Amino acid sequence: MACINRRDLALLALRAGTGAVLMAHGTQKLFGWFGGAGLEGTAAAMEHMGFRPGRQSAIAAGLGEAGGGALLVLGLATPAAGAAAAGAMAGAVSVHAPAGFFNQGGGFEYPAFLGFTAAAVGLAGPGRYSADHATRHHFDQPWTVALAFAGSALAAAVVVTKRARAQEEERARGE
Repeated sequence: MACINRRDLALLALRAGTGAVLMAHGTQKLFGWFGGAGLEGTAAAMEHMGFRPGRQSAIAAGLGEAGGGALLVLGLATPAAGAAAAGAMAGAVSVHAPAGFFNQGGGFEYPAFLGFTAAAVGLAGPGRYSADHATRHHFDQPWTVALAFAGSALAAAVVVTKRARAQEEERARGE
């Protein structure tokens, strides 16, 4: 009988918990599950927050959360999953940042925590109890870590910068 590795078990618990929370948030955006606004409501909210076009932004955020979360739960393509979820959370952090750090004041504490946790799992790897391990880490290669995180960081920077510019233009027009 193989010995249960506590580190691998901890990675499973961290992946499953973080991934499940992200999946719930993403499905709120995409499908309106768990009291969410669904795609149309989220698209309108994204437009209001300065993410344009709103529908594509809602789809990207929902897929980053739900898809990244599902892959984290499975431990499949873990670097890409962690990077996608972290990138989605970077957008959420930009929305909450003006309210400060702490969640009770509407701050960015919670999305930052989810993003950092997803990123840490993506960097650490999924552990033995994962689909990546079962597939001999076919989707969990060193080059995928670098590519996934570089791509996610670039995409998040573009989205956040574009949103900031849109907000500046709205303020200049007096909207």
